Amino acid sequence: MKSKILDAVGISAAVLCLIHCIVFPLLLIIPLGISHNLYIDLAFLLIGAVVVYSVTKTIKNRKLQFLFWTSLLLISVSVLADLIFEVHIPLIYLGAAGLITGHVINFKNHKH
Repeated sequence: MKSKILDAVGISAAVLCLIHCIVFPLLLIIPLGISHNLYIDLAFLLIGAVVVYSVTKTIKNRKLQFLFWTSLLLISVSVLADLIFEVHIPLIYLGAAGLITGHVINFKNHKH
């Protein structure tokens, strides 16, 4: 039961992250006076890391574990590149999509 809740939290956080990553740059085009806040990206990364760590402790499927950790690594590289070099790398989109896919697969594998 706990893993199902973690998958639901993971799916929600990854979808919100993906929406944030797609919509926010479009909002920067409009002169609203808003700017990029790296702390939001770091918060999504932290939530994702906690959920991925908790979920991968309970699953036995190595391919699914690899998908989770690789996706988290892609997001981490993108956020760190933004933090250190102030460069936006689109790896964050692949990472978020990978987390969504992994959580959906893991959620479907639960016995209901």
